Amino acid sequence: MISIEEILDHLPHRYPMLLVDRILEVDPGKRLVGLKNVTFNEEFFQGHYPGMPVMPGVLILEAMAQAGACMLLSLDENKSRVPLIGAIDDVKFKRKVVPGDQLVSTVELMWMRGSIGRFKGVATVDGELVATMELTFKLAARDA
Repeated sequence: MISIEEILDHLPHRYPMLLVDRILEVDPGKRLVGLKNVTFNEEFFQGHYPGMPVMPGVLILEAMAQAGACMLLSLDENKSRVPLIGAIDDVKFKRKVVPGDQLVSTVELMWMRGSIGRFKGVATVDGELVATMELTFKLAARDA
């Protein structure tokens, strides 16, 4: 298990955009399982939607993207780089995510050629499918 302190060493994201609280499993550069504790205190619940809080779908995708970034940045050769989103395809949402849920993002590298690659992501809550996607990324220098 990787703690929040180690996640902060890997990802450039900070509150309120950090959407990975813990890494449950990692096979560096190949597969990673990350966890986001969804609480009512999240800023987005103030307006999405009042009286019926639902985590925005784009943030579910971002949580999977950040888990993918952790997977890629777990390799020493990638530590000085940052993955940038090139495309997100084949997105499907199956259920809503609400306060109290633990969003589990599982990402798996599909391929990588040079600095360009693609991974698939699956998000679940209590083992129930929430969303799926495929994401194309580019590893760029952190200052780019």
